[in-house]
Amino acid sequence: MFSGTLSKRPTTLVVAVMAGAATLGLTGCSVNASEAKPETKTFAYTGESLKLTTHEVATKVVATDRTDIKVTRWFDSAAGNKRLKWDLKGNTLDIDAGCSGIAICDAKFKVEVPKGIAVTKDGEKALSGEN
Repeated sequence: MFSGTLSKRPTTLVVAVMAGAATLGLTGCSVNASEAKPETKTFAYTGESLKLTTHEVATKVVATDRTDIKVTRWFDSAAGNKRLKWDLKGNTLDIDAGCSGIAICDAKFKVEVPKGIAVTKDGEKALSGEN
């Protein structure tokens, strides 16, 4: 009367234990972008405004005495397929850093622009041209 239930129980139990072990294994991998070695890239730029697309990655925008744009990226990952991008096309700077799949990663950016450039970050005003 219970033979069908008993034969499924060991398989279900094994799957549950394996899933739990996998979850515990992944949670032991912590990442922190703040502790990662920074990478930088500079872009020559003479425009008066800049559109910054961040793909929701933490990004600080700072007006400086530079004549170019300097991007600093901190990225740390323990699992997943890395997705790293920083491209300037026209007046649009597209930056991204993350992971896909079973992913454990953390990222942040700092974008330094010349004083006087108006910057929009993901469609919102980040810096006016009167810095």
